[in-house]
Amino acid sequence: MRILMAGASGFLGTRLADRLTADGHHVTRLVRRPPRDADERQWNPTAAQLDPAVVAEADAVVNLAGAGVGDRRWNDAYRRVIRSSRVDTTTTLAITIAGLPAADRPEVLVNSSAVGWYGNTGDRVVDEEAAAGEGFLADVCRVWEAATRPAEDAGVRVVRLRTGLPLHRDGGLLKPQLLPFRLGIAGRLGSGRQWLPWIAMVDWLDAAALTIGRADLAGPVNAVGPAPVTNAEFTRELARQLHRPAIIPIPALALKVALGGFAQEALTSARVLPGVLTQAGFDYRHPHLASALNAALAAEPDR
Repeated sequence: MRILMAGASGFLGTRLADRLTADGHHVTRLVRRPPRDADERQWNPTAAQLDPAVVAEADAVVNLAGAGVGDRRWNDAYRRVIRSSRVDTTTTLAITIAGLPAADRPEVLVNSSAVGWYGNTGDRVVDEEAAAGEGFLADVCRVWEAATRPAEDAGVRVVRLRTGLPLHRDGGLLKPQLLPFRLGIAGRLGSGRQWLPWIAMVDWLDAAALTIGRADLAGPVNAVGPAPVTNAEFTRELARQLHRPAIIPIPALALKVALGGFAQEALTSARVLPGVLTQAGFDYRHPHLASALNAALAAEPDR
């Protein structure tokens, strides 16, 4: 397939682009700077600028663009960046797709979203049928997903990939925790009772590839593992695999001082299950946390 990808330079995008290329697909990357090679095309989603001919060349469009939610301390300005970096890119792609003649439209738009859609679920189990929750990230996810509607209304299959917490030692949930754990100065966050919707990186890649190729998959898809754990359980298992203690809990107040607005999200409980993937017969390579962490710490290949 010819796949057009936004966000191909990010933590997930880099790995997915490599995976799809290794699988024999041709990946063209959307970039904001001038292109550096034949597999790049320039766009400016902030100004809603994208050459329709670039999209017409694609069989599938994958959008993983968005500013990192855990990269910086949140303030009002960065909240606006988080929102606009997702909504502007999605809107530009969806409207451009919808504006093409039917014969030139890609078969599918796989658009990133997040389990933040569900807000704080406490101990309540949710799947793709659950309504949006409350809070900043839930509101972002609501407008982010709504921005795909022009493509959907034009008859294009749209997948809204609600990603959980991919495990990889070079980024995501795991990377910032490795040093304090190895130094023996880590522990659970807050009460530790909040649920974490983790997923092994290779399983996330498999799931993303599946949604591109499976014509029967559309709408929200939770890209999470089948067995969520609490933060306390995650902490104990990571400490066990690193052979380090994890006895210094980080109080909620300290998180709020260190992380600002993001602290509330770090303490949010999301007990999310992969209903659509389960019904589709998805075969997890790492269905349990111990196996997924072992693979992440060992830098298992992404294929």
